[in-house]
Amino acid sequence: MSAHPSTDSASNGVEWRVAEGLTAYPEAVEFMEARVAAIAEGTAPELVWLVEHPPIYTAGTSAKATDLLDRRFPVYQTGRGGQFTYHGPGQRVGYVMLNLKQRKCDVRAFVRDLEEWLIAALAQFNVRGERRDGRVGIWVARGTREDKIAAIGVRVRRWVTFHGVSINVDPDLTHFSGIVPCGVRDHGVTSLHDLGLMVAMADVDVAMKKSFTAVFGSR
Repeated sequence: MSAHPSTDSASNGVEWRVAEGLTAYPEAVEFMEARVAAIAEGTAPELVWLVEHPPIYTAGTSAKATDLLDRRFPVYQTGRGGQFTYHGPGQRVGYVMLNLKQRKCDVRAFVRDLEEWLIAALAQFNVRGERRDGRVGIWVARGTREDKIAAIGVRVRRWVTFHGVSINVDPDLTHFSGIVPCGVRDHGVTSLHDLGLMVAMADVDVAMKKSFTAVFGSR
């Protein structure tokens, strides 16, 4: 399906798009590249774009070949930070294209805000998402173990951000077994449905938009 069909809205000057169906990864990257250039030139507003992808693995700039265990799905090299991750149906991917020159030229602060955004969105479903030193993403404590529920991987060009975050709503968790997710071997992966929360993707979208405004506000 084309990357472009979507439902659009705006929040504090930031455009929001929710893509219909499944968006092919190469189309998503092409769209982001063009939009980031337009934002940098001042010819397009900032954008948060919510999509779902067909089953794929993506390799960030720190990915290790040994962490690709089973090439069962297409593998894409990408310029975002991080290692291997999985995207697929049932996972909400949020591509975040913001102009840090109009906010704060601090990439670490931006990543921390992304973490806070995810934590706040999950809290609306009474899920306690937490940061962990040395481990990227958002984690959920489950008795004696910890599972990852959300991932982060970003890139910045001319102080405009792209790529972004993902939240596991109801993906096939067995698909993560083809990689070492984000290079972390000692912990698992979970989702909202795996935690017993049968929420719809649309509910997650509403939570993400509400918490985004609370964390990032307006320029």
